[in-house]
Amino acid sequence: MPKLTLYHAAPSRSSIVHWMLEEVGEPYDIHLVSFKKSENLKPEYLAVNPMGKVPALRHGDTVITEAAAICAYLADAFPKAKLNVPVGDARRGLYLKWLFFGPSCLEPAITERAYPRKEAPPRAALGFGDFDTVMNVLAEAAGTAKPYLLGAEFTAADVVIGSGLRWGTMFKLVPERPEFASYLSRLNARPALQRATVKDKTLQAQQEA
Repeated sequence: MPKLTLYHAAPSRSSIVHWMLEEVGEPYDIHLVSFKKSENLKPEYLAVNPMGKVPALRHGDTVITEAAAICAYLADAFPKAKLNVPVGDARRGLYLKWLFFGPSCLEPAITERAYPRKEAPPRAALGFGDFDTVMNVLAEAAGTAKPYLLGAEFTAADVVIGSGLRWGTMFKLVPERPEFASYLSRLNARPALQRATVKDKTLQAQQEA
């Protein structure tokens, strides 16, 4: 089987994929990329991801970038982990919605809140609309999650949305709502996330040495 290698800066957006890999349960290697040492801008890494960003995942001869895309790829590539919703299943539409909602709505809404502009752009100019709407939509989804976004089945969509909410909560950029707290408590209890979190602490020390 082709080897999986995650190009990773600990912690960063690539921690999303680190968690996903732990959920998948297949062997993988980690190639650390230090931003402090500008390794992400060196020709060797730009040949992997010309954006100079992480994550990037190499699977044999295939290289995938963008966290949500990698999570979707892994879920489809390793179906025995049951982290996807297959083509033909009516739930796949909702699954794809949440996979795309993470990078297209949740992350930019949080970033907009973290770095406010002098003049707010027109709502129609922003793909996510406005921060409050994004939070309200997510709160409703988290509040009705039983226990996950698609019901009893944990999927890659929970990795993407859960990672965004965990990040926003950590930096107090997401409002404190009981729906978020309850949903995140269930995600934080997952052994795969716990393993990835512990490994990231060790990797961060190696990366900064």
